[in-house]
Amino acid sequence: AMEDVSAKFVSQKISRTRWRPLPAAALQPPDLFATGSWDNEDNRISIWSAGDLGNAGLNGEYHGEPHLLCDIQHNGDVMDMQFLDQERIVVASSTGTVTIFHHHQNNQTLSADHQWAKAHYHVGQDTSCGGAACTGVVCNNPEIVTVGEDGRINLFRADQKDAVRTIDNADSSTLHAVTFLRTTEILTVNSIGQLKIWDLRQQRNEPSQIFSLAGDRVPLHCVDRHPNQQHIVATGGQDGMLSIWDIRQGTMPVSLLNAHEAEMWEVHFHPSDPDHLFTCSEDGSLWHWDTSTNVSEKPSFLHQGGRSTAYLSHSTMNQSVVSAWLSNDPTKDRMEITNLIPNQTLSVNSLDVLGPCLVYGTDAEAIYVNRQLFA
Repeated sequence: AMEDVSAKFVSQKISRTRWRPLPAAALQPPDLFATGSWDNEDNRISIWSAGDLGNAGLNGEYHGEPHLLCDIQHNGDVMDMQFLDQERIVVASSTGTVTIFHHHQNNQTLSADHQWAKAHYHVGQDTSCGGAACTGVVCNNPEIVTVGEDGRINLFRADQKDAVRTIDNADSSTLHAVTFLRTTEILTVNSIGQLKIWDLRQQRNEPSQIFSLAGDRVPLHCVDRHPNQQHIVATGGQDGMLSIWDIRQGTMPVSLLNAHEAEMWEVHFHPSDPDHLFTCSEDGSLWHWDTSTNVSEKPSFLHQGGRSTAYLSHSTMNQSVVSAWLSNDPTKDRMEITNLIPNQTLSVNSLDVLGPCLVYGTDAEAIYVNRQLFA
């Protein structure tokens, strides 16, 4: 499948890649994506065209490479980024600042629209002490939620100067990532292996539920919610394991799946085809986990890799909606796992999937676009 992938070397380490969302009725594949960089003297937010589809060859194979439309300097490492809408991108910085950048499509420029300086900070906000890294951001326009190294949760609105709400001591450890569970509830993961649910309608500053990995308190780095079944959540952590949780049930993961050899940096369910899940890691791999129904006819194996058959672990759940991710008969639901990057050596820091397209970024100072994920 490697021949479907186009690479672009960008002379900066890429920490985040995100497809621009498509308008609701759009039928075309995604065409623009944004990247953010880290660990460079001059970090940047960049907007790329995924390439000229007119370059497709006779058999529809694709030859163009991504090209830069515009970019802008960013203060600090880009820790996370999320499109707020078609034109605006919210970016989380290692300096603790959160910025909304505006992509002007008429003249292909980027400008900083709005900034919350030191949204995350250690000690006092007004002292000369530095900010604390803003580690995660999630948007549900116009609302923006950020989490940070300082254990704080902020709720912003794109049209308001001050935070709508701040939970100052939400966590005594570092919060690494956040996602919406539903419009009024968010999920956070932290550096001691806990997943917490926060109900934004409640004025109290405690989580409504706490889940945790048994025993080892392994830091969790990333989280994603199943797009159709909001009780199913996937997380990834420092040990490279993939955990699947059913938040209606118990306080422990339903299954723990052996995955990467090092930290898992991002996990994403495919937004329109959530039988497919994607994870990327410090170990230089990017895995496509396929639990779609036709898989049970195929033997389960890991392509180009060294792990044995991956079965979903047993759970004693009685399901109303049977999702392969919560299967209680692992022999029935085998999973096919493919490493989409067989020979990569440096960390794959970020990935995003939309329609048939995958974009990912690495510490090898390159971005990659695969336009035919399901070919």
